[in-house]
Amino acid sequence: MNDKNNDAVGALKEIALEGLKEQKRARRWGIFFKLAILAYVVVIFTAMLGGGKALKGAVDADEITAVVDINGVIMDGGDVSAERVIPSLQEAFEDERTKGVILRVNSPGGSPVQSGYINDEINRLKAKYKDIPVYAVVADICASGGYYIAVAADEIYVNESSIVGSIGVRMDAFGFEGAMKKLGVERRLITAGKNKGILDPFSPLDEGQVKHLEKMLAHTHTTFKNVVRKGRGDRLKNNPDIFTGLFWTGQDAIELGLADKLGSDAYVAREVIGAEDMVNFTTEKDVLEKLADRISTSVSTAISSSLVKASAGNPRLY
Repeated sequence: MNDKNNDAVGALKEIALEGLKEQKRARRWGIFFKLAILAYVVVIFTAMLGGGKALKGAVDADEITAVVDINGVIMDGGDVSAERVIPSLQEAFEDERTKGVILRVNSPGGSPVQSGYINDEINRLKAKYKDIPVYAVVADICASGGYYIAVAADEIYVNESSIVGSIGVRMDAFGFEGAMKKLGVERRLITAGKNKGILDPFSPLDEGQVKHLEKMLAHTHTTFKNVVRKGRGDRLKNNPDIFTGLFWTGQDAIELGLADKLGSDAYVAREVIGAEDMVNFTTEKDVLEKLADRISTSVSTAISSSLVKASAGNPRLY
């Protein structure tokens, strides 16, 4: 009987000891997670205080080539917007070490309004800082709104295989009225103002509305052409294809006067400006903005994955 009691007591002790150990482990993990959360908050807070500026390069040099990236689609609220690019340009010109500025362009274009704001600011800064030259250096593509910005530079450098041009304006939409008729679907659109439903994808095109849109596009196109002529001057060749929306390789762009010479950003900094040390003044997104982008990307990926799974066995091009 005593042996049974001793066994029971021993078992209870072991259970109690295991419970204490489990509590200690739980406390350790709790402390770990609290410290991890605290470290995360400190990183975010530090990044917010530090702002979105990331200067890359030899910041201790006496003379520098200031770099501002025009990288991506030009749009309000995007990475390439007047709100982001203009402060970067201003800081680049204001730095006492700046010997020249490089606009590092890799953009298919975008908003004519944002492109116009940036072009105007470059010209204003050039007039204010007359001793600081500005060079646009094209990577893969400098088209449409990207070229709108680039022509504000004193010279445009390209790679032989760069894509340059696309001086035109576009507005596009889809029309589903034919499909609706086949499906027997009736469109019921009620507006106050006969043109309020302009470009409605479920209604047929109205000839008068199309003419109005073409007039708008023509006006914007004329502005674009004037900006290009002002920026390029006598270097622009008298070729009727230049303003048709066509685009060319870098070498052909030089021959048409759309660009000046072949060269990379490092070449321009070293051989043209004479300040090999490049410092990037481009305003980058802070931690919170990057986190929001990642969340948005994750949601988009999840939706795309769901669509693919739902259509398994049916070929799709996304």
